[in-house]
Amino acid sequence: MYCVNCGVELKDSEKVCPLCKTIVFHPDIPRPEGERPYPEYVAPVKRFNRLGAMFVLTVVFLIPVIITLLIDLKLNGRVVWSGYVIGGLAVAYTAFVLPFWFRHPNPVIFVPCACAAAIVYLLYIDLAVGGHWFLPLAFPIAGIGSLIITAVTALLRYLRRGRLYIFGGAFIALGGYSMLIEMFICITFKLRFIFWSVYPLAAFVLVGLLLIAIAVCKPLRSSLDKRFFI
Repeated sequence: MYCVNCGVELKDSEKVCPLCKTIVFHPDIPRPEGERPYPEYVAPVKRFNRLGAMFVLTVVFLIPVIITLLIDLKLNGRVVWSGYVIGGLAVAYTAFVLPFWFRHPNPVIFVPCACAAAIVYLLYIDLAVGGHWFLPLAFPIAGIGSLIITAVTALLRYLRRGRLYIFGGAFIALGGYSMLIEMFICITFKLRFIFWSVYPLAAFVLVGLLLIAIAVCKPLRSSLDKRFFI
């Protein structure tokens, strides 16, 4: 039996031409099941060495930490500006590298960890510059923002449905959060409340209500789901 496309001689058990991949067909000869003339090629599966990659990323983060610390100690004899660099790198490492040391990282655990690292970094900056703004300003703003982010992450993680409601509520919460930011700024620096936060409040609330309205209106939600996979 021969291939109808390239003419190569085939065994009766062949179903596809090994050269041109044309399907073998002969109306008068049935195709018996037999042993193939060559073993089927199976591409080897390349496994990703996760721990090795994390080790390399850790070294990449440690190199600038060591370099900046040595330069700072050489020039000033103590830690002056290198603390800001090391703190920023530590926050970035906690947020973007640390979770991937685990096979199945849970964002509900690591998102608060990243937020806590950022709050500690703000505390270090406040102590380094002697600003005395951490407790009245940075801590409440960063703490409330962390609670909003953690709550949204937990809802998205454990609730299978109602994502539009979650995002709508998150936008409304961000609107109220903008007003709290202005309030803490005015209290800390003894400024007059000029209500600039009303503009982001109105924008966030409108977007949040729009998302909730889409979630309530089933025909509109179905139409958007077909187009955008919402």
